[in-house]
Amino acid sequence: MKNVKVLWTVIILLLGLSGFLVNKFISGSVEPSDDGRTAVILTKDERNFVLDEMRAFLVSVQAVSQAITEKDMNKVAELSHKAGMAAEANNPGSLMQKLPIGMKKLGFDTRKQFDAISEIATTSKDALAARKQLDTLMQNCIACHVTYRLPEEKNQQ
Repeated sequence: MKNVKVLWTVIILLLGLSGFLVNKFISGSVEPSDDGRTAVILTKDERNFVLDEMRAFLVSVQAVSQAITEKDMNKVAELSHKAGMAAEANNPGSLMQKLPIGMKKLGFDTRKQFDAISEIATTSKDALAARKQLDTLMQNCIACHVTYRLPEEKNQQ
């Protein structure tokens, strides 16, 4: 009988810990912001990493857009593939637990949109379809910036 109680105690503790970890993965490290957006709380290095990624997205969008305008679909495919899921391997795992699930979804979907542009450029070589996909991708960028902010780390004294 004593073993059963110990087993149930362990099970309950593991379930509680699992629930906490799942909740942390979904909600991330966030707090309300005075501008109505959600503030994502990161270390200075994590914040810089995310901001670098955002700048890389923007540079990729501009380069892909220019390649579409020039109707260089091989370049469109190459550039958009580099910005797609292939670039996700560089993300530190520790960062993923701090980002709220909505921000993660937008980030992954943005990478998938880049991959979709690469696929269009490779298979159909349809510049208009690639442009439309790029327009859809930009909606993710706007949604992320409207919803989230990355405040400067507060100085610890």
